[in-house]
Amino acid sequence: MKNSGLSFNSKKALMVNIGEDAGMEIANLIAEMAAEIEELRRTKVNVTRIVPGGNDAREHLIEDPV
Repeated sequence: MKNSGLSFNSKKALMVNIGEDAGMEIANLIAEMAAEIEELRRTKVNVTRIVPGGNDAREHLIEDPV
């Protein structure tokens, strides 16, 4: 698994510019979000719809990506 947190230098820059508590809070939030995204990518399932009939049936099933 890749390192999903910020580098030491990035954390330090946040803490210096916006304060220690706020910088750590943002760094932790980013790390948690990155871990969640990695988990979603890892567990993603592709769905292939099987619909009997012609092209008319497919037009009703087209979904926009999320």
